[in-house]
Amino acid sequence: MTATLSPDVTMQELLQVLPGAQRALFRLHHIGGCSSCGFRPDETFAEVCARNENLDPLAVLAQVEAACAEDAKMLIEPKEAAAALAGDAGTRLLDIRTREEFDAVHIPQARHFTQELLPSIMGEWPKDSLVVLVDHQGARSLDAAAYFAGHGFTNIRGLRGGIDAWSLEVDPTLPRYSVE
Repeated sequence: MTATLSPDVTMQELLQVLPGAQRALFRLHHIGGCSSCGFRPDETFAEVCARNENLDPLAVLAQVEAACAEDAKMLIEPKEAAAALAGDAGTRLLDIRTREEFDAVHIPQARHFTQELLPSIMGEWPKDSLVVLVDHQGARSLDAAAYFAGHGFTNIRGLRGGIDAWSLEVDPTLPRYSVE
């Protein structure tokens, strides 16, 4: 277990340390995915476990940490993605942010994901080529990566830290922004 985590950690603190914890909790125990099974940011992990079938918080925390470690394998560092783009013509960047965010700032090689593009991706893109999913700060790309992996993509990765990290580590000319 991560040294900073204990059953007394608030859900907000847990999600700061392990951004994929909510996805793992929902997948493992149907916790946090909808309004009927949600939690408050100020609730402790132990409180959430207690009101969800009195789950053992230490056991569930270990499960969540293991799931997040597996998630990390689906991430790619910004510099690693930049090197792949430069060295492999088959590498693709797929930006999953909103149209407004994409129009405001995007990585030049990225394509904006739309529902209209989805059939082309599924039917025409090579399932074994590297596809890097770009979001704002890396929080949603793992959900999208899991979706594409579930549809046969074998080399799908989320950009760790999203376009925000790209602008810090690869291309500082890209402006950073916040969503309100």
